[in-house]
Amino acid sequence: MTELRSVYWIGGGSGAGKSTIARRLAARHGLRLYDTDGVMSDHGRRSTPETCPYLAEFIAMDMDERWLNRSPETMLETFHWYRGEGFDLIVEDLLGLPPGPGVVVEGFRLLPHLVEPLLVERRRAAWLLPTPEFRRFALESRGSTWQIAGRTSDPERALRNLLDRDRMFTDRLALEAASLGLPVIEVDGTMTENDVAERVTTAFGL
Repeated sequence: MTELRSVYWIGGGSGAGKSTIARRLAARHGLRLYDTDGVMSDHGRRSTPETCPYLAEFIAMDMDERWLNRSPETMLETFHWYRGEGFDLIVEDLLGLPPGPGVVVEGFRLLPHLVEPLLVERRRAAWLLPTPEFRRFALESRGSTWQIAGRTSDPERALRNLLDRDRMFTDRLALEAASLGLPVIEVDGTMTENDVAERVTTAFGL
């Protein structure tokens, strides 16, 4: 889509450092930043049960129904953002931005099969894929490990479910990006923030 030719896309699993890397690239190269996590509430309000049925079902559940009473596999298959619901609203927002510099878009909602048709060059997108160990360490260092799990009746089991679900999601991203010939960068404990930023910068040809 030529209207999005100035967009750079950073997708990937939770805890991979997408937000940090996107902020660094935006500041270094004079680009606008679009955080897909930051607009989730707005997109929820702009959605309907007809356009986002999985979101409607999720909203109707209590915390135990969401994170304890279902298997991680079911959580993966029914989580609305993982299904691509609301991606059209991301595109709508981007198309509505005023003329200006390029845009760095980041977030786990950027599924490879949805982004790929919008690319004018394949090197305009990259997916950061954390190892399970790195993801757990990253979330714990942020103090966010229990933000969701701690609101259930069994936080430890809820956390295991969440981590299993997100591990499977990351594996799915890796397979999907590879099948489409899109760049992936595995993030583990041996890489510094500078290392990841440089690899993304190189992938984008900036």
